[in-house]
Amino acid sequence: MNHLLKRTTIMLGITLIVPTINAAEVESLRGSQPLSENAKQPVSKKWQSDRPPITRDFVQQPPLVPHSIEGYVINIKSNKCLSCHSWANYKDKGATKISLTHFTDRDGHDLANVSARRYFCTQCHAPQVDAQPLVKNTFTPVKGIIGR
Repeated sequence: MNHLLKRTTIMLGITLIVPTINAAEVESLRGSQPLSENAKQPVSKKWQSDRPPITRDFVQQPPLVPHSIEGYVINIKSNKCLSCHSWANYKDKGATKISLTHFTDRDGHDLANVSARRYFCTQCHAPQVDAQPLVKNTFTPVKGIIGR
């Protein structure tokens, strides 16, 4: 681990130990191609099949999307997610209803419709594909959270 740490001195004389990553240890989705060259065609990832809700790993984690959203339109005029997850439709569609928190504006006022800041679902909710992590992940989920 020590080879991943670098001593950094700030002007005030404070010394911090900050993690560093050797560029050879991480390869982006672009591969090892330099930015000045065209990247090779990325390997297409397969959306995971529809399945029950995915367990959350930490408190306040936005739920992951347990199905493909390929072809879904989410723009200022339309939101395909609401056709199943809105309070009006979730029972008929067998979907999870959107949280009450999505109906509160930034000033804490309750709204009749989904708040503009919560309307674009994929800002927080991510669908899953069959991709492996780019770097080793040693994260351990919190035990005993709701939904585990």
